Amino acid sequence: MSSVIVQRVEADTNTPADSKFLEWVESALNSAKGRAVGIDKSAELTIRVVGRDESAEFNRQYRNKSGPTNILSFPFEKPEGLPVEAALNFPLGDLLICSPLVVEEAHSQNRSVESHWAHLVVHGVLHLLGMDHIGNSDAEEMESMEAEILANMGISDPYLDRC
Repeated sequence: MSSVIVQRVEADTNTPADSKFLEWVESALNSAKGRAVGIDKSAELTIRVVGRDESAEFNRQYRNKSGPTNILSFPFEKPEGLPVEAALNFPLGDLLICSPLVVEEAHSQNRSVESHWAHLVVHGVLHLLGMDHIGNSDAEEMESMEAEILANMGISDPYLDRC
């Protein structure tokens, strides 16, 4: 089983329980097995739930963009000289999620807040595994995988209503 550390900086009643975060991470990892290297080990990641100010600061610092964003992913970078045997688990990295934006987006998209949280966690985990959506073909592959993972959890495809 994976290890998910949840840091709640933003006090919010809409933030899911740790068990939900773990469920969503495990679902993403189980679907990704065979498509990414090293997932046969237990994964480790941190999910930091923040407010607008911290999200905006990280967005500015790491993406050179102003304002908060819903999620940022920071893949683990293995330190030089770390022996292979030192990594007993598979460190994925960190996700930083802006709780107020998750709630706003869920309402504006007519989705449940919980299903939007699940979508963003799955989306973030796929980024930590190396997937991206910069090019059209990469975006289609990533969105298709997200939709499949969410469907396996009984959550509708978040991309169906897009034009």
